[in-house]
Amino acid sequence: METSVALLAELDGAITAATTERNSEIVRKLADLFVFGSSGYSNEQIALFDDVFTRLVAKIEASARASLAARLSVVPFAPFNISRILARDDSVAIAAPMLERSDRVDVATLVETARTQGQGHLLAISRRKYLEETVTDILVERGDRAVVLSTAGNLGARFSDFGFSTLVRRSEGDDEVASCVGSRRELPRHYLLKLLARASDTVRRKLEVADPLGAAAIRNAVSEASTLIQKKTNSGPRSNYAIAQAFIDALATAGQLNEGALANFAKEKKLEEITVALARLSDLPLENVELAMMGERPEPVLILAKAIGMSWPTVKAILVMRRNGSGMSNQALEQCLGTFSRLKAMTARQVLTFQRKRGQAMASST
Repeated sequence: METSVALLAELDGAITAATTERNSEIVRKLADLFVFGSSGYSNEQIALFDDVFTRLVAKIEASARASLAARLSVVPFAPFNISRILARDDSVAIAAPMLERSDRVDVATLVETARTQGQGHLLAISRRKYLEETVTDILVERGDRAVVLSTAGNLGARFSDFGFSTLVRRSEGDDEVASCVGSRRELPRHYLLKLLARASDTVRRKLEVADPLGAAAIRNAVSEASTLIQKKTNSGPRSNYAIAQAFIDALATAGQLNEGALANFAKEKKLEEITVALARLSDLPLENVELAMMGERPEPVLILAKAIGMSWPTVKAILVMRRNGSGMSNQALEQCLGTFSRLKAMTARQVLTFQRKRGQAMASST
């Protein structure tokens, strides 16, 4: 063991003078040496291997880097630095083994790679044995259909509320993705309702067959979703709000209708969901909130937001995504911030109370 490590130390001068082909050969031999003895090396010895691999990796052929990545990806005690360097490589052939299998690639590296690299890298990450929510959030948002399908089907993946919301949105019109998402047992009920409300009969039957024990629950969810949609379609002011109302009702029942949900809706540009949610939270008729969201002036939205206690970042996101707010300048947003900051919550609530009373008076007079 000591002899092998001593040889590593003597390589320092040889690396600079060697050709690319020679350095590639050195890496192959070092990889053999490390893989066969990795379980017996101390932390200091692994760090020495790490230093040599790191110095050599930029001086070897791409095929040699790919071979090194493939070998180190399955070694539990592979050196940290070289593992991350290989995982960040622009070449999918080099990065994929590390991204998919290596336990030495940390979450920060996975997040950075998922945010900056292409679909091949994302697909490799989606196949890892375990995936944190911070990683799946990016995969389901940036990934193409193959990445979304792979991530949704990964039993070791964990999803945040934003992740589930994005999965349900991306499953619309795609039976395979919808079936995969709907079969996840931890999918919150309100998202299952939304998925089933828009899913085809084929998807519904497939989910029942895949989970015979939960078939009754699925049928009940389908029935509940259909009932909610029919009810809102008959009573609501506009038919295109029916599914949004059913979803918001389910979200409220689950105790998850809050500012975080509104922020996600704004990020995903879901105008109907934001409109219905604001109406629900402010206890105003949907028609009033719709007029505020569609109007030219931002003040009605600012009043609504202040009355229900929203923070400026979420308000700003809603203003920007409104149909008439997509072209808002930074100066206009600064003016809105000033207005929002000066507006007192009590004053905003008084305005809403007046609107409610006026709506009730108009309703009783008809």
